[in-house]
Amino acid sequence: MLLPSFAERKHGCEDRVMMTQWYTRAAAKGVVISGQLWQPNRLLRMSTNCNNDNTNNRDDLDSIFKQKRILRTQVRKTLKAIDPSLRSQQDNAIQDIILGAPWFKSSLRLCAYISCSALREVDTFKLLSQILQPPPSGGKKLYVPRVEDKNSNMRMLNVSRIDDLVANSMNILEPDPVDADGNAREDVLQANEPVDILLLPGLAFDKSGRRLGRGGGYYDTFLKNYQDLAETQNWKQPLLVALSYSQQILDDGVIPVTSTDVLVDALVSPEGVIPISSAAFNRMDI
Repeated sequence: MLLPSFAERKHGCEDRVMMTQWYTRAAAKGVVISGQLWQPNRLLRMSTNCNNDNTNNRDDLDSIFKQKRILRTQVRKTLKAIDPSLRSQQDNAIQDIILGAPWFKSSLRLCAYISCSALREVDTFKLLSQILQPPPSGGKKLYVPRVEDKNSNMRMLNVSRIDDLVANSMNILEPDPVDADGNAREDVLQANEPVDILLLPGLAFDKSGRRLGRGGGYYDTFLKNYQDLAETQNWKQPLLVALSYSQQILDDGVIPVTSTDVLVDALVSPEGVIPISSAAFNRMDI
């Protein structure tokens, strides 16, 4: 199920045309969008503002960082208050949606985070276990994160089984830099082929693609490095898909951003997939 939003994002007129085409197909199939009937005139009115830039351009970075800290505290309280049984239901729903999605099934190589229950991240172990199964149910090439230092340096290393993961000093699972045979694991930034999808965590999101991380800058730094690599190699950019509990999706504009924040292409919540960018509308077709 796809649940697109009307939210603006800095994609230009080309994306508005893509959205119009998507909504037209959805309407023809009787799809209800985010619990509302599609309003073409609303979308067309939005399309006339193609030159608007919704990115927060405040010069005072200290103010933005303060707003982020306050918002992180609020979201953490919200996540802590979720009933464990409801959280488990949402975990299963999100993973089942991804596992059943054509855009996921067709992917060959992907990066995915390893969920940490203490951080109240959307669980990914069902996903990871499926990915690491032999063909035909699995057979995808998987890269998972390893934090290298406190300077926002993180690598994505190839693993072939769950047993490749070990707990670090913070009790978060990650791969050793070498495998059981003593061979260095392949770093995705040194791979010869591109990844199709990156499955991302976060504290909060909105339907314009904004993502609030935990403040370390690890994912934004890695994503920028990978996007630069893909551009240099003339590869198609990977689809950036964030996994989110319903309570983590905030109103548009609530999450402050800077020029270093990387926007996501789509969200997956228990209610369905929310495509945001033109790449998502192209590849997450209904």
